[in-house]
Amino acid sequence: MTFTRRSALKNLSMGGASLAMAPFIQSLQAHAAGREEGLPKRFVFVVKSSGVEKFNLVPEGIENHFLGDDGEKLGNKGRKPGEAINVSLKDHKLPEKLAALERFKDRMTIIQSLSGDTFRGNHTSGFGALSCHFSERVAIAPSIDCLLGQHLSPGPYPMYGMALKGGLLEAGGKLDDSYCYPNLSAYKGGMPVAYQASPRKAYLELFGAAVDTPKQLERKLALNGSMMDFLKDDIRRIERQLTAEDKERFAVYTDSFDSLQRIEREKAKLTDKIKKHAPPLTKRYDSELPSDRIASHFEIGSAALIAGMTNVLTLRMDTLGVTYRDLGIQKHVHALGHNDPGISSNGWDGLRCRMEIEKLHLKHIADMADKLDRIPEGNGTMLDNTLIVYMSCNGGDHHGGQADWPFVLVGGMANKLKMGRYLEYPKYQEKGHRTIANLYLSMMQAAGMETAKTFGQLDTNLKDLDVTGPLAELMVG
Repeated sequence: MTFTRRSALKNLSMGGASLAMAPFIQSLQAHAAGREEGLPKRFVFVVKSSGVEKFNLVPEGIENHFLGDDGEKLGNKGRKPGEAINVSLKDHKLPEKLAALERFKDRMTIIQSLSGDTFRGNHTSGFGALSCHFSERVAIAPSIDCLLGQHLSPGPYPMYGMALKGGLLEAGGKLDDSYCYPNLSAYKGGMPVAYQASPRKAYLELFGAAVDTPKQLERKLALNGSMMDFLKDDIRRIERQLTAEDKERFAVYTDSFDSLQRIEREKAKLTDKIKKHAPPLTKRYDSELPSDRIASHFEIGSAALIAGMTNVLTLRMDTLGVTYRDLGIQKHVHALGHNDPGISSNGWDGLRCRMEIEKLHLKHIADMADKLDRIPEGNGTMLDNTLIVYMSCNGGDHHGGQADWPFVLVGGMANKLKMGRYLEYPKYQEKGHRTIANLYLSMMQAAGMETAKTFGQLDTNLKDLDVTGPLAELMVG
């Protein structure tokens, strides 16, 4: 049940104006001054491997351009020709895959047939999925999540990432247990983001204040400060021996120490709020089951958003080497993409297995949306100022699915985006076709960022089409 704004204000006055409550106080002040645009904006990117299936995202009563006349799934670039589709979801029953999001139907938009074909990879677009550059393994440009994080986040972490494993094609079922690099997010060229793979370590990193005593917290801050004081003379001595180019590289290294200090100071300010919203530290955080890891990451991520630790979260769901045996699936994600025989103990084929995995992810998205929808903010809730994005690092197919790239959006983004819609653009290279860069420009504009007409690397195959600016069909006003 959503609390009223009046009760929220009452509770606030009882709690006092502690520094830990500053983000919440600021949101109420923005609303009281009639500045709904001043409320915090948040983004959550939920990224799976091996493509998001397109044909089972089409609501009932809408022509399915992703199935052939025989009812079989069409491959990448095999989509049937057709005009753009822009219809309200309220008039159509959601497909089975999206059933968990039924209660958010008016705040969900399905987008189909955007392309990112110019930066496709073999099994993944890598950094290209979020940066719109051909950079599967090496970061050469900032990604959309990091750009939004740097623009939006007043908290300790501009963007926070969690993943099950690092490299997409890693063999074996063991999940990573510390930081890993999923080749997905980057602050700039040459600066990829390390994701936390361990739920327990993510919990302690984000919510250590929930289990630290005041004396432990004070000691941690003092230790960080003492370490920097200890290193200052060494840093100055080393800098004098470096070339100009090496000094620039060394500055990145020393900046990391300053960042650690800043993060700890910011977390200290949020101690009360962290203790209020941190989930319990359970044994599930040590589980090796993919479903448990995913559930833990969503739980931690939701709490991080609510506590103000970050305003941008990216969750990498799985890799090609992950096997969802806890769902009754016997083959890893890579094999599912090839529809290998003997896929499941439930008699499912590869397509059915892939849908069950996507249903698991979408259920967690629904649970996260529900949590955010219970937190009052301005005239509405946190969900009204948040956009959750479900997508793949490989478009709509296991191999080369970047010409028909589907997205599922949940939330509101302060009424800047039209929700409750099914949007499907014309086929790749046909008039009216649009790209994922246009979607990212829409997100940036909704977040209040200054944007150019284009984002990332342009597709020369679309030189005769207008692929500039945000998606007009998605924008309000």
